[in-house]
Amino acid sequence: MDKSVLIKNITFSEPHNLAELVEYEEGRVVSRTFAQNSSLSLTLFAFDKGEGVSTHTAPGDAMVQVLDGEATVNVDGKEMTVCAGQVVVMPADIPHSVTADKQFKMLLTVVKRSINIKSK
Repeated sequence: MDKSVLIKNITFSEPHNLAELVEYEEGRVVSRTFAQNSSLSLTLFAFDKGEGVSTHTAPGDAMVQVLDGEATVNVDGKEMTVCAGQVVVMPADIPHSVTADKQFKMLLTVVKRSINIKSK
């Protein structure tokens, strides 16, 4: 296989249960990054109950795919409860946060804007 892999921290050519690739830890948010570059971020998270990511903005559209549990997602002041099987998209540059109401696992995909460099 080519050594310049684009996806990391997961074995190739094997089936996986995504939710089992990251474990809950008491009082912590645990993450496993699969891809991180100027265009895309792909990270699996496990949040213990009550843990979260405080209000922030992201440089791209962020999609949360809920794999397990339940959380409160706040997008620009709009609060919603999400649970396994649901997705929510948070627009680029808009404040958002995530707090686990119960233990909670999600796959976070952030698609970033292209950077166009113009020469003079």
